Amino acid sequence: MSSTALRGTSLKRKANQDENANVPEPPRKLPAIAEGDPNQPTRPLRPAVSRLAKGPAPLTKPRAPPLTSTTRRTERATSAPPKSTAPVRPTTTRPATRSTRPTTVSAEDKRFQSLQDQVSSIEAARAADAERLAAAMDSERAKVAELQANQGAMAQQLAAAKTQELAQRQELDNASDEINQLRRRHARELEDRDADMRRKEREVRELKEELRMCQDDLERERGTVKSLKATLSHQSDAHVALTAQITAFQAQQLAMQAQIDARSRNGLELTMELDAARKRIAELEKETREAESVRRKLHNMVQELKGNIRVFCRVRPLLPSDLPPRGLITSTSSTDGLPTPNGTPDPEDDNTRTEEAKAQIVFPDKMDHREIVLSSSSESATGQERKDEWAFAFDRVFEPHSTQSEVFEEISQLAHSCTDGYNVCVFAYGQTGSGKSFTMEGGLTETTAGMIPRAVEQVFRVAEELRNKGWEYKMEGQFLEIYNETINDLLGKGEFDKKKHEIKHDSKTGRTTVTDVNVVPLATAAQVRTLLSLAQSRRTVAATLMNERSSRSHSVFTLRIRGDNTLTGEACEGSLNLVDLAGSERLEKSGAAGDKDRLRETQNINKSLSALGDVIAALGEKGEGKGDKHIPYRNSKLTYLLQNSLSGNSKTLMVLNLSPLANHLNESLCSLRFATKVNNTTIGTAKKQMRNPSA
Repeated sequence: MSSTALRGTSLKRKANQDENANVPEPPRKLPAIAEGDPNQPTRPLRPAVSRLAKGPAPLTKPRAPPLTSTTRRTERATSAPPKSTAPVRPTTTRPATRSTRPTTVSAEDKRFQSLQDQVSSIEAARAADAERLAAAMDSERAKVAELQANQGAMAQQLAAAKTQELAQRQELDNASDEINQLRRRHARELEDRDADMRRKEREVRELKEELRMCQDDLERERGTVKSLKATLSHQSDAHVALTAQITAFQAQQLAMQAQIDARSRNGLELTMELDAARKRIAELEKETREAESVRRKLHNMVQELKGNIRVFCRVRPLLPSDLPPRGLITSTSSTDGLPTPNGTPDPEDDNTRTEEAKAQIVFPDKMDHREIVLSSSSESATGQERKDEWAFAFDRVFEPHSTQSEVFEEISQLAHSCTDGYNVCVFAYGQTGSGKSFTMEGGLTETTAGMIPRAVEQVFRVAEELRNKGWEYKMEGQFLEIYNETINDLLGKGEFDKKKHEIKHDSKTGRTTVTDVNVVPLATAAQVRTLLSLAQSRRTVAATLMNERSSRSHSVFTLRIRGDNTLTGEACEGSLNLVDLAGSERLEKSGAAGDKDRLRETQNINKSLSALGDVIAALGEKGEGKGDKHIPYRNSKLTYLLQNSLSGNSKTLMVLNLSPLANHLNESLCSLRFATKVNNTTIGTAKKQMRNPSA
């Protein structure tokens, strides 16, 4: 095969390789070249070279070449004819053995011969390529071995350089640490020197200050020494005078000692007298206890002589709200006589309004204060002036200027009886707005305190006084309300009392109890004020035409007292009932007719007060000896609760409260007539409630 054909074949192969190189293929891992010994040469491709050196194989029978990889490569390499045609090898003409072979055989032989020539040229080109490839591989292996050797040397050099660099870095780090240590040491030394310098400067300043102070002290001490010298000269003079005084005091001491001896003798005499006085005091205390028992008996006898149902009458003062609206007058100028509208109230107008609103009430008894007289003037049908006058007498009458303490002074003796073992009942009666709640409960100050807190304080005070005489008392209280014939516990738990309460009477002890009520033990009088505040907040009140805050129920405060005398062995049990009745009123004046709730309240109040009047009337007839008349206590919860207080088992006092207003005159007369009936009623004598001390 010619060199031109081989060159064309190589160029074509390179073009195919470039095209295949442009196609992205997955990376292939080539085997390592010259593994083991890098100097060993690569094994040459001897079989291929030997085959090409032997020349073409002998022709046997024309047949298609096998489809091997070499064939395929050859076909790809020889697909295009070369530019220059190879010279045709001359063929020898063989004699024909058979004259009968067709002419087509020679054509096939020629074709086969041409093909064989082409194969031979291809194999020669392949052998040349193999030789060149082997030479290139040997050179590449040599280069690779050289590169590997260079790489090993460079790796050793790099390792040595790294080792040297690490050593240098270590030396640099050590040098840097030493420099830093030197710097820190130098900084510490500088700081220590600065601190020493500042300390020395401070010491210098302190020394200078101490020097200045020492100089000042020296000057001061010099002045002190100078003054002491002057004082010493004065003291030497005074010493002479004191010596003379000491001599005089010694003489006085002797005189005082004589007086002390005399006083000591007097002290012994006084001690003997004190012992005698103590014995006398013990005897007097014993006599006092005996006299106290006698006093209690005499006191109860006096109360019984005054009447078991006593009646006090109290007229409240006029309030600013009772007066009609005030009118205004104008003042007249002194120069021109013209009126000056300055709105100044007229004092005469105040007097006029007071006289118009005030009822004609006089108190003729200025000694015993037991009488009250009401009068009224009106014009008759004939035009003549008619004057009416009503006089009433009670156990005590209090005028409008009377204070709470004056009223309680008369009640205090009665309240004292409950500590002796008696049942005491005090109830306030009167129309709406007459001052019953103020009389019984009072105000917030000490001067305006009502009968309930004052009576409780009196009981506690008496109990404390009797403690020296051997009496020990236990007290408990309850506060009830009778509203629309229903008993409510004002001290119960919760805002409203929904329990059903029943009244129980003990005929043997004369004690009245109510079921399911809260009974609070009392230790001090201040505790009662707290209970009063709680009860007032829960009591039923409402506004009417006669009173802005009218009590719509009867309230009953009960204080039970149990006493034991550890010296005499006596024991007693008493109670104090303080009742604030709801006010009696008329429907047309109170304005209750237009309100269903107020109407029902008014009806129940008037019904209970009427039942109280019926009980008083029946008691009066029974006291006059008109037979064994039935007493209708059960007609009302009020009368049934006060049964023992009205039947003679207790000492009872009624405080009648009156309004001073002229337009309340008719209601005042009704109240006065009812109080007179009560005052004239005779009931049984109250009995002392004794009990077994061991009970």
